[in-house]
Amino acid sequence: MTVGRIQKKTDVILIGAGIMSATLGSLMKALSPEWEIKVFEKLANAGEESSNEWNNAGTGHSALCELNYTSEKPDGSIDISKAVKINEQFQLSRQFWSYLVNSNLIRHPQDFIRPIPHMSLAEGEKNVTFLKNRFETLSRNLLFKGMEFSNDPEKLKEWIPLIMEGRTLNEPIAATKIDSGTDVNFGALTRMLFDHLKHKNVEINYRHLIKDIKRTDGGSWEVKAYDSDSGKIEYHTAKFVFIGGGGGSLPLLQKTGIPESKHIGGFPVSGLFMVCDNPEIARQHHAKVYGKAKIGAPPMSVPHLDTRYIAGKKTLLFGPFAGFSPKFLKTGSNFDLIGSVKPNNVFTMLSAGVKEMALTKYLIQQVMLSSEKRMEELREFIPNAKSEDWHIVVAGQRVQVIKDTDAGGRGTLQFGTEVVTAADGSIAALLGASPGASTAVHVMLEVLGKCFPQQMSEWEPKIKEMIPSYGVPLVENPELFQKIHSSTARTLGLS
Repeated sequence: MTVGRIQKKTDVILIGAGIMSATLGSLMKALSPEWEIKVFEKLANAGEESSNEWNNAGTGHSALCELNYTSEKPDGSIDISKAVKINEQFQLSRQFWSYLVNSNLIRHPQDFIRPIPHMSLAEGEKNVTFLKNRFETLSRNLLFKGMEFSNDPEKLKEWIPLIMEGRTLNEPIAATKIDSGTDVNFGALTRMLFDHLKHKNVEINYRHLIKDIKRTDGGSWEVKAYDSDSGKIEYHTAKFVFIGGGGGSLPLLQKTGIPESKHIGGFPVSGLFMVCDNPEIARQHHAKVYGKAKIGAPPMSVPHLDTRYIAGKKTLLFGPFAGFSPKFLKTGSNFDLIGSVKPNNVFTMLSAGVKEMALTKYLIQQVMLSSEKRMEELREFIPNAKSEDWHIVVAGQRVQVIKDTDAGGRGTLQFGTEVVTAADGSIAALLGASPGASTAVHVMLEVLGKCFPQQMSEWEPKIKEMIPSYGVPLVENPELFQKIHSSTARTLGLS
């Protein structure tokens, strides 16, 4: 053994102290309390990158207001299948969080989740027609019960006074509203879950940068970690490794060398939010209002005006304004993008570059926006907005997955969250972005199912205790949905 080399064995290694590792660790400790788990995080605290409350919109994504989750078919009808799927997945998160609260494993749910109406806003005859058709289709579905539609300006003034004040009504305008939406502080939730894991004897190593991941001769994985405080290199081996490092997951996945890591690339997108913490203005708006992305703009650019509660203070966020940075993490390196180009994915990446010229042009335009141009976009939502009331916050980095697909061909840009696992289930990585954090429980159950298929039947009773609708489509079980929705609302203070 090399002098000064530290080598330790464990059962599970989680890389990244974000909402995904926090959720997976919490599930594992509930299902197999005897497992030894170690977490490695390069920053000094949990939830500091993508999960941080300032790095995302905090929308409990349940497809109540996001127009890009419902598409219009050629015949004018609305496809709501994606919206139903995402809503079902968010219900799993609500159930698991409720279980943790009821078990006193985390306390004070109001510190991470609050009820906030979710609204969709449409202007122009074509968009209003789409919104009305969307409303009529969704409102027939159990999961979207309680949604309202209005194209009456007076009613909209009641719902969204800040948005309607000073608005010139030259064209039709309409909105939908549903009161069962939420604002989720994923940073606070992540920190709560890691506090819980610490009390379950999970070893959490902050300021540890993962340098390499290699398969050992015995089939385990060896993780090479650099301790930023001591300056020492440590070697840890585990039977199972989860890579949940946000944008940093792709380079680590590539280091594993597993066949499943080939022909995958990443396209980093940065973001900005405009923030108003003037209490006089913040009190005039109580909703998350999503508009429609402009023609040619990607789904990640959907404009929205959000009520947020951060550190107990009501704040308004508007955005996101997209941008480009070669970094894969906010705290990453300018060489992240070029370093991720490998012989096995270079043609995938080049193909995406050719296909996504419109996206590249859009991002360049966004980068070039002046402060006044951003204010002009804000005033499309809030006509009377004043520059002095708003300031810019840099949001988290997102790395969109690029891969070869049957449907899209070589170099297809993926919008969503994706799990990549080794054939033997010994290692898994989470790639992609929204709806991400909101569906963390569903995604981590997917990881468990893929990586521990033999244990799932043994674990199923406990999973159903924590998540009563596990394996059951709520949309086909009205009584179960009503029971679960009501009980989780009570537990989480959303009634």
